This record gives sequence, structure tokens and C-alpha cells, in this order.
Amino acid sequence: MRDDTRRWIEADKAHCWHPFTRQGEWCAPDQEPLVLTHGTGPWLWDSEGRKYFDGNSSIWTNIHGHAHPVINAAIRDQLDKTAHVSFLGFTHPLAAELAVKLCGFFPPQTLERVFFSDDGSTAVECALKMALQYRQQSGEPGRTRFIAFADGYHGDTLGAASLGGIGRFFDRFRSHGYECGHVRTLDELCGLDAETIAAVVIEPLIQGVNEMRPWPAGMLAELRDWCDDRGVHLILDEVMTGFGRTGTMFACQRENVIPDFLCLAKGLTGGTLPMAATLTTDAVYQAFLGAPERAFYYGHSYTANPLGCAAALASLRVFDEEQTLAKLPEKIDRLRAGLSALKAAHPVIREVRQCGLIAGIELRQPDGTRFPPERRTGEAVCIAARAHGLLTRPILDTIVFMPPLCATPDEIDSALAALHAAISGDLE
Repeated sequence: MRDDTRRWIEADKAHCWHPFTRQGEWCAPDQEPLVLTHGTGPWLWDSEGRKYFDGNSSIWTNIHGHAHPVINAAIRDQLDKTAHVSFLGFTHPLAAELAVKLCGFFPPQTLERVFFSDDGSTAVECALKMALQYRQQSGEPGRTRFIAFADGYHGDTLGAASLGGIGRFFDRFRSHGYECGHVRTLDELCGLDAETIAAVVIEPLIQGVNEMRPWPAGMLAELRDWCDDRGVHLILDEVMTGFGRTGTMFACQRENVIPDFLCLAKGLTGGTLPMAATLTTDAVYQAFLGAPERAFYYGHSYTANPLGCAAALASLRVFDEEQTLAKLPEKIDRLRAGLSALKAAHPVIREVRQCGLIAGIELRQPDGTRFPPERRTGEAVCIAARAHGLLTRPILDTIVFMPPLCATPDEIDSALAALHAAISGDLE
């Protein structure tokens, strides 16, 4: 190990606290974390000079690859002007331009207003507060409940955590947030009294943290109809699915659904800077006009950060210049074929689940039962994959594979070959 690698690891173990991490194990003397130092395209390098395919897009954020020259140039250009200005009482050119671009993905007189924030949790938090305040100011103060779907995940801030359906993350905080009920299916939702419901929240097309589980085709459109019939707002959490992941710019476009609130983050800046946006309708916006107390008193210091806006506008420009969406069908088909071959080669793969360039590979014992939790099988396979040049993470024993959209079909094949080798070496 190089001296600088050792120094960085020692400093990290002494002072850093990582997300979703068992810190006692992380800081154990025999634990050697990877120190990632740079990247290009879908590839990353660590401080020891080892090269890896970024198989989960750096926690589902990276779109066009690392160090993309167009995005980097846009950030540098803006940095020469100003890194940040307040959006409270002021505006700046890039925020206005980005809002126009985002609204332009939807038909006129639908999603017309954009509220900028910092990350996926705050995008959802913003939608929840808007939805409740809208009801209070529209003569429906009794609509105070939210409905979310079991095993869903919408972020970790307290309001967003109220929606979470995964007990190990959220049960300890359940009594401290919004009033929220959970359903598993649309049929269960239809059995509820809608008179007290402010909004329904869902990850469209596929649930992410629930081991990458797609919804049935047509379910989203049916949910939109259910909400319309009962005057319930629909909040779509497209933090993971937005910006091409499912094959269209936004997952809701696959079923021609327009929500009342659309929450975006992760890929908004191409995976370069933290930034989020909550889009909503003019009907919602109008309820906040008038007397001063009707204003939306909510915000963040770095709302509409100019560097983030520059990166987001550049990322959208890359979509056009590189015809990113037009190239996706070939890659999606190659991934589908590769996953099918991978499953056929390994009895321990119970199921592969795919939506666009999002995939979950679920590992089970040959008799179909789950591996004992203490084995942490998914984690072991992902660690083994590093030796074959692939970085990704599991959700329990489901291996997530979500490559940057810039990955070529051959690079996708190569990454799946690395996963094949890891499963062969660690489980068979």
C-alpha cells in the first residue's frame, strides 16, 4: 500500500462517518477501504492505480460519465463568474434557463413551476410541505395524510422518512413525522377513504431500495386515474428513475402520466454536484399567492446554486449533442441479453429484474430459500467483483447494476462478465 493511501485511510477511520455503514467494521484494523481518486467515462481509479467499472453510477447519480468535458467546462466557466449567489430575493440567469428547460419536457400548462433544493430527500420534503400547505389554503384542511407504498424509499430527512416503507431504516422515527399510511397494491389503495388524503407518493415504474422491483405495466396510469377521480395529488419520486434511466427522460413519460409534483435530483447535474428540483403545476402555485402568510416559507442556503445550474444545463445539452436517449435501446437490449445469460449460468440467481438500464440480480440458495443474513452474500459478491474490475453495491442479496448511460454495449458486457466471475469464485 502506498504511503498516501495509508494516510488517507487512517484519517478517514479517525474522523469520517459514512452513510449506511457499520462503522465498527469499517474502522477495524484489517479493513482496507478503497480510496477512489479520479475517473473518466464509466471508469474509476483508486489510489493504488486499480481501474474499475462504475457499476452503480456512484450511487445512481452519474449519467454521462466522470469528468465529462462539456459539464466540466460549464462548471469552470460559471466558477469564473461566481460560485454562489442567494436565490432568496434575487435570481440569476442559469436558474431561469434551467427552470424553462425542465418545464419544457412536459406539455404546456402542466408542470410549470420549479422549486430548487439540494438532494432527493429535500426535493421530496418540498413536495410534501407544498401539498399540505396547498390543502390548508384551499379549504381542505382535513386532507393531512399521505399514502406511500410498502418497501418504498423516499429519503432520510424526517418528512421524507415518514413515507419510508423499510422498517430497518425508518421504524425508530415513525412517530415523529407526517401521518402516512402504506399500501402494497393499487387494490389496497382503492379500499381507503380518500377524503383525508393529501397525496399519494410513489417511485414510478420501479422501486429502488426494495431490491429493484418493477411495478406492473400500466399501474402508474391507473394510479393517476385513481388520484384524479378523488382529488388526491400524485407525487412522483423520480430521484432514481429520472434522466434516462428507464429509457425515456423521465419514467412517467413511459405511461404518459403527468404528476402534480415531480421530484428530481441525482442525475440532474449529470452526477457532478448536489442539486434537486421539485416541479409542480400552476394550480398548486396559485394557492400560495395573495396575503404574505400564504407564501411558501421554505428554502436552503444553496437553493439554485449557479454551479449546479451550470452542470445541469450542460448535462441536458449533452443529452441532445450525444443523442443519449436514442442510443439507449441498443444498450437496454444488450443488458437484457447479458442478464439472461448470467441467470442461465448461475443457479444461485433466483431472478433478474430490469427496467431500462436499471437492474437487480437477486441471489438465493439453489433450493430457492434466502441465504442466511449473517453471510451477507450480496456484499461478499460485490467485494469479490472488485478483483475483476467492477464496483457496485447490493441491497441485501440483490446486486444492483446501474451503469452510466454513456457505457457502451461492450462495456456493459464486460461488467457483467466481471459479475459472472465474482459469483463463480465466491458462491460456486
